[in-house]
Amino acid sequence: MSAPRSVGLGALVAAPAVLLAGALVLLLLLPALGLLLASSPAQLWGGVRHPLFLPALWLSARTSLLALLVVALTGTPLAWFLSRGQGALSRLLESLVDLPVVVPPAVIGVALLTAFGRQGLLGPALDGLGIALPFTTAAVVVAQAVVSAPFYVAAATQAFRQVDPELLDVARTLGASRTRAVLSVAVPVALPGLVSGLALAWARSLGEFGATLLFAGNLAGVTQTLPLAIYTALESDVRVAVALSLALVAVALLALVGLRSLPALLWRRG
Repeated sequence: MSAPRSVGLGALVAAPAVLLAGALVLLLLLPALGLLLASSPAQLWGGVRHPLFLPALWLSARTSLLALLVVALTGTPLAWFLSRGQGALSRLLESLVDLPVVVPPAVIGVALLTAFGRQGLLGPALDGLGIALPFTTAAVVVAQAVVSAPFYVAAATQAFRQVDPELLDVARTLGASRTRAVLSVAVPVALPGLVSGLALAWARSLGEFGATLLFAGNLAGVTQTLPLAIYTALESDVRVAVALSLALVAVALLALVGLRSLPALLWRRG
């Protein structure tokens, strides 16, 4: 008699859980559905043809890919260090790396200005080298890298933690240096997780708004990424802003699905 009673209890617990999960899915999908229903195909095509769209899309693509390259080159060794570390320093670094996730993007933009602005922490040194970072395309890359790096580092750290240390020991006994063992053994094993982290970081870069606006500005053709173009269009024509928003969702969804499918393909090949 105990088995049917446990099944009934499980069903009672599962029903509210399904309802709660469905409510969250609905909450996440409703904004996209609202965008879809608010714009006709003709309006969407008009948004794509709008003078703001292609320059902003091209700038977003260039800067987000450059930011992704910076994050991959610098975040991979950091993630490896965090995955092997056990002490207080590793925990402190992990907390500091995660800080941009919980700090509002506007605060990050102000912080970047205080660090790299003309009167900022590094401003005089950069000015002496003839480098003016704020309100340039490079500033967009820096802002995107700062806000997206935690997503890649967290995923890469978790992926590296799954690497069996004995595999590295075998590579070392065969004559590989520590660096070569990591590159030839750990990176290939962790590659699906690294790719998944890169997908998250790229999506975050593509959608970055607040830090870019405050640190890089909203200069057409120079710092006006697609989210900033939507903001600009919203001030004059809501329909154009909706069309641009839907186009950005479509671009981001297609790219994210493509990148998310890579880990499964890599696992199959492995």
